[in-house]
Amino acid sequence: MDAHPAESRKAARVTTRLQISPPRSESAASSTAENRLKGRRAQPAAIRLAHWVNIPLLVIMAGSGLQIFAAYPALGPRGAQYKWYPFQNDAPPSWLRFGGWLAGARHWHFAIAWFLILNGAIYLIYMVASGEWRRRVFIPTRDTSNALAMFAYYLRIRKTPPPEEFYNGLQRMAYTSAILFGVVVVMSGLAIYKPVQLYWITAALGGYDVARVVHLSCLVLLASFTAMHLVLVVLHPRTIVTMVTGGQRG
Repeated sequence: MDAHPAESRKAARVTTRLQISPPRSESAASSTAENRLKGRRAQPAAIRLAHWVNIPLLVIMAGSGLQIFAAYPALGPRGAQYKWYPFQNDAPPSWLRFGGWLAGARHWHFAIAWFLILNGAIYLIYMVASGEWRRRVFIPTRDTSNALAMFAYYLRIRKTPPPEEFYNGLQRMAYTSAILFGVVVVMSGLAIYKPVQLYWITAALGGYDVARVVHLSCLVLLASFTAMHLVLVVLHPRTIVTMVTGGQRG
């Protein structure tokens, strides 16, 4: 005879419930996230607004930054410039610069920088809160094979493109890289702006002179990304219409 029949029956019911209830898998969580994105426009209003606001901000930031750089158009410590940089003491063309003179460019650069940071912060918060990052951010386990297949297609090694998704692997890689470049350009900019107060950022980047190299390199990379982006827009003009109207709902 069971000395504790009530407890045995209770334990049996708990065991039965545990056996019947299936564990929540990662695929189920992913499916739930995909369902949240259904019915949403290809380019939601928040994404479009951040995109269009970024354009004048980035133009002013790039032009004023080059005007600041023209005050000392060299890389490396004074008197010990880096030998690998081929444009030492060559100022950027005047048509690329904005601000008129060093002080004017600094005023523009540091004023607009906070609007750019605010716009970027709101954009990233929306991406995370809305789940949009799942459609746009490069996830290696999901996108690596697609990116390689698309790269092979562009090189004419592969005859047909990989299956079409919201973005292909290369697009997601470029999109994610641009976000990372933006974060690094902000951090390196802060290191140059306040090298003493924010010494820990400056030290993490290898010092003031290295931070200047990182800052200028990120500007070049973002400019290259923008140039490729504009070429793709010309080749696929419907994308700019989507960025204005939002496109069809998925």
